[in-house]
Amino acid sequence: MAEEIQQQITIADENGDETLYDVLFTFQSEDYDRSYILVYPTGKGEDEEIEILAFALPDGDNPSDPQGGELKPIETDEEWDMIESVLNTFLNGDDDEVADQPKE
Repeated sequence: MAEEIQQQITIADENGDETLYDVLFTFQSEDYDRSYILVYPTGKGEDEEIEILAFALPDGDNPSDPQGGELKPIETDEEWDMIESVLNTFLNGDDDEVADQPKE
């Protein structure tokens, strides 16, 4: 069985400093007609708490094969709520528990 290659992207902050991130997953929302990418800093251990960042992909970018470009900030609380719901489903495997709860 082939080992899956971890997708990575580089994100520059407001100072121009670049940081490498692993892609957690991407998805498309028909409700918002946008695609999203969730990432976390590369090199974090399994037991470390990680900060997951979410961005909207450039208009027209395919979430299954992102081509890069300017990531867009999430601008509304409704979008954040939807992204948080998708993330919780992803982390908990369709479980209704809160994402902050430790896995059994």
